[in-house]
Amino acid sequence: MSRRIIVIGGGLAGSEAAWQAANLGVDVDLYEMRPERRTPVHHTHYLAELVCTNSLGSNLFNTASGVLKNEMRLLGSLIIAAADAHPVPAGGALAVDRELFAAAVTQVLESHPRIRIHRQEVTEIPSGAPVVIATGPLTSDKLAAAIQAFTGEYDLYFYDAAAPIVSADSIDWEKGFWGSRYGRGGSDDYFNCPLTKEEYEAFYDALVKAEVHPGHLEDEMKVFEGCIPIEDLAARGRDTLRFGPMKPVGLIDPRTGKRPYAVVQLRRENREGTLFNLVGFQTRMRWGEQKRIVRMIPALANAEIMRYGVMHRNTFINSPRVLLPTYQVKKDPRVFFAGQITGVEGYVESASSGLLAGINAARLALGQEPLTLPRGTMMGALAHYITSADPEHFQPMNANFGLLPPLENPPRDKQERRQRVAELALETMRRFIAENGLQPPTPRVHAAAGQRA
Repeated sequence: MSRRIIVIGGGLAGSEAAWQAANLGVDVDLYEMRPERRTPVHHTHYLAELVCTNSLGSNLFNTASGVLKNEMRLLGSLIIAAADAHPVPAGGALAVDRELFAAAVTQVLESHPRIRIHRQEVTEIPSGAPVVIATGPLTSDKLAAAIQAFTGEYDLYFYDAAAPIVSADSIDWEKGFWGSRYGRGGSDDYFNCPLTKEEYEAFYDALVKAEVHPGHLEDEMKVFEGCIPIEDLAARGRDTLRFGPMKPVGLIDPRTGKRPYAVVQLRRENREGTLFNLVGFQTRMRWGEQKRIVRMIPALANAEIMRYGVMHRNTFINSPRVLLPTYQVKKDPRVFFAGQITGVEGYVESASSGLLAGINAARLALGQEPLTLPRGTMMGALAHYITSADPEHFQPMNANFGLLPPLENPPRDKQERRQRVAELALETMRRFIAENGLQPPTPRVHAAAGQRA
């Protein structure tokens, strides 16, 4: 076995896998088909480009997403280091300037002496060296066919959607206010666009009647709950949005001293604050409809949409049948899968799977046994879930406390209980790192790295 691995796919999982493997002393050939071949949702040539939201989820210590990030920090994650270096205000969440973030990851990988980046499409599963397939939910047709022939299980899918992005100079700042729910984070992390009951009712009626883009949705449309289009969410009931993305709870309009009837939150899309994302407004509406309905929000009456919301088909393998918790393929342990193609859902979850797959592919190339993370860690619990769930009803899963083993004698208080679970998971990860003699790399990501495409 050569001291070399191949990584296919330069997204979050593939970038993390390449970084981890190279720092264990193996040579890495990283293949990314862009810009030679583009996808429906990517816009730059950068590795690790974020295609939906620019938020990586909660950064709070006592949340499942926060635990996952902290475990990855302990393991020297490049993705989390780049996110920490390029944040934009987002309350308790870790959101990034997506172009500076991706440019920074690209610069680090391009400058690594053990990583060679090939800008070309891979259409077959390579033989010989260990290979990590991290091509994501938009795997090219030819490679998808090769994967299906290899696994016999490439028959699952779900749909994902992105929210529109508007220009800052088209927002009416006099018709909203800054603030986070319950004062979490900074006072100017979100710009809130309030609606009265009458404005909300008119907005809702227009939304549920909006014309959607059928595109390539020829299959029965299965949508991951965290990515459901806002128009489909609204169809569940008139007040569904007021208890979801438009909930006013925890917000007081300083101009009236009262809580709004409903609110649309805008989050900075880039560091300069020239672009804003409509939080929770992922959609498959036709572009003309998006413009018309977004402009029904008073503060966005003249909104200029710089990037419209889109929906695309994501495909994933039946990991319970195909994979081991090391992310190795059962019938051929030389081959690893990582990222959303495995059925993990979310940016950080994808990167975490790439982190473990990269370590294990490198260990295999070095003649060492791959590692299985403890179920008491969030990373280990996620890997265990996707490889042991019911294969007949397997659906994508993100990090959550329900994946972790229950506490003995848990506190009654929910926040105290989550705090203890978080502490135990990190303690378990530290112990695992020490017991296995791991020496996590230290990513050197500079805040000024990268230039806009």
